[in-house]
Order: sequence, then structure tokens, then C-alpha cells
Amino acid sequence: MNSTMSLFSISIFATLFLSCQQKNTSSNLDLLAPEEFQATIDGKETQLITLTNKNGLVMQVTNYGAKVMSLFVPDREGNFSDIVTGFENIEDASTRMAYFGASIGRYANRVKGGKFTLDSTTYQLAVNSGPNHSHGGKKGFCAVMWDIEKTTFNSVILSYLSRDGEEGYPGNLRVTCKYTLTNDNQFKTEFSATTDASTIVNLTQHSFFNLKGAGRGQITNHLLEVNAKSYLPIDPNSIPLGEPENVTGTPFDFITPKLIGEKINSENEQLARGKGYDHTFVLNEFDGQTHYAGKLIEPTSGRVMEVYTNEPGLHVYTGNFLSNTIGKNGQTYEFREAICLETQKFPNSPNEPSFPSARLDPGEKYYSESIYKFGVLE
Repeated sequence: MNSTMSLFSISIFATLFLSCQQKNTSSNLDLLAPEEFQATIDGKETQLITLTNKNGLVMQVTNYGAKVMSLFVPDREGNFSDIVTGFENIEDASTRMAYFGASIGRYANRVKGGKFTLDSTTYQLAVNSGPNHSHGGKKGFCAVMWDIEKTTFNSVILSYLSRDGEEGYPGNLRVTCKYTLTNDNQFKTEFSATTDASTIVNLTQHSFFNLKGAGRGQITNHLLEVNAKSYLPIDPNSIPLGEPENVTGTPFDFITPKLIGEKINSENEQLARGKGYDHTFVLNEFDGQTHYAGKLIEPTSGRVMEVYTNEPGLHVYTGNFLSNTIGKNGQTYEFREAICLETQKFPNSPNEPSFPSARLDPGEKYYSESIYKFGVLE
């Protein structure tokens, strides 16, 4: 299934299949065109793969950066909208807003000073976010070509070999990313990795969500619940200060659902440092098994998105740096018009012994799972 013709045919057939499924509804899904995602980057062909499930949900993925470019889910009336930011062609997807819908690695979030030490050896990573290393460096996994290993109507498996020394990381790291659109309306992400030398790994999926529909206003009217009694305060460069802080009595208390906009503009040093929410929450009762992390609710549409993960942290980013970004169908993504709920290990874990370890050794297998489950309010 690696040829251009085979994958193009799959995308077209999936689109026709979806069209037949939806012909008796009022939905008019404005799907991205596969031909707009055909190019050659770094000597490899880019593709757009369209996934569907039996309920008519649709997700479109490009192998450039393993990016999710569209995701159509229904509201309480059964009307479908695209709820993620993205672009309508490969040129924009490869040159603008690198993190939209992308896979992030080798290390999601920040490493202080771009330095860490393993077995008495200090490694210097690429510095690309002030004085720090962020989201894999100057050319992280969001900006590389992934190989398409297998596709079905509802899933795609992508792979990438991150070579020893890439962005300063030790070891040849073989990574697999599997996206599945399940028949119980879950967008499931599975990252697996192995290495031939001790290294650090922290991978995440970086879709920007708006449950009203991408480009349809701020997400401050969404309700957010996070299964966390504490969060990680940050310094002015967004590096965790160390010990988690209890959320009780702070604007970071989302133990029960609260409007994102309720306290986002409060006079609070932490909110000022992130220009809103841009913090990692310490998930309750973490034991390495997949568990409930939180939910997002949009009252007008009735859409609900629950999040599950086997990771210890949920990083909440409220689109505080979005500004006049032109996306699909002439949409403009503005300040706080999307939210990221990134399942991951803690920022700067390699330099914080008390944080869950991000170390991966030869003979071990890294596995990270995130599930975004869609439903509606009753």
C-alpha cells in the first residue's frame, strides 16, 4: 500500500464510502482534496489518507509530520463539523504553524537549556524556544516525512527512523505512530519506539480542537474538566519550577467542569507567564495504565470530548499565541480559538529526578497511548 496510486485510491474510495453513508443526512462534509497533498519532500512522496468509521466520523491525515488535518464529528443534532485546525494543501501544512495536528518528538514540551545527562554523559540538544529545547528541536517529528506502513478504512500506521545525533539526541530511535478512528467514536493514538542506545523519549499528538468547529470563535465558552489535583507551575521561560502545586483555590482548579474563560484573565502570575493556560497537570492515581485524564464540553453544539491516556501528565494549551493564521476554506484561527490537550510526560523530566522518567534503554519498548472519545450532551 505504499504506492501513490494505491493510497490515492484508498482516500478516494473512503471519501465515496463516506458520501454514501451520509447521503440521507443534512451533512455536507467539505473534505480536503487528496491531490492537494501530493508533493515530494526530502525525496519522499506526501499523501493524504482519509479514515472513516461506521458512524460517519472522518479523519484526514498526511504523512508529512504525521499530521491530522481534519476531523469531522457530529453535534447533538447529528450535524458534522470539522473540529481541528489545519491546512488545505501540503505547501501550507509544511511551511506554516508546524504543530497543527502533528506528532511531536523526540521530546514533547521543553528541556531546560536543551541539556540533559545520561550515565555521566551530557547531551546538548538544539535550542529553539528562547534558551530551551522544545517539541523536538528545529526540525522535530512534526517536520519530517513518515513512511506509510499500512492503511485500512479506519486506521493508518506510520513509521520514522530518528538517527543517532538528530537534534542532539543519542541513539537510533525507531518510532511507529498508529492513528485509529474506532467504531465507538474514539480517535486513538499509539506511539511505540525502540532504541539502540540509551536516550529520552516523550511523544504526543498535537491537535488543536474547537468543538464548535475550527475557526468558529474562542474556546473560552468550553467547559474543561481535568482529573488532576495539582499542576506544575512554570518559570518565565515555561520550565517547571519543580514541585507540583495543589489546584484548590487557584484558577487551575478544573477538578469539576468549569468554563475555560471563567478565570483565564485573572491576575495570576502563572497565567501571565503562559499568557493563559499553558501548563502541565499532574494526573491523579497514575500507574502507567490507561486512565481518565479529562473532558472538554461545548454547550452550544453539545459536543463532548473525553481524554484517556497512560501518561502521567495532561498539558493544557489554550491557543494563547494564535493570531491571524489562515487555515482551511479561508478560515482564520485567532487568539484562543483552539485548545490542545496533550498527553505526555512532564516538561524537563530528564533534569528533574522526582518526575516520571523519560528514559528509554536498548531492549525496552516505549508505548504511549492517547484516546479522544467523542459524544454529545444528553
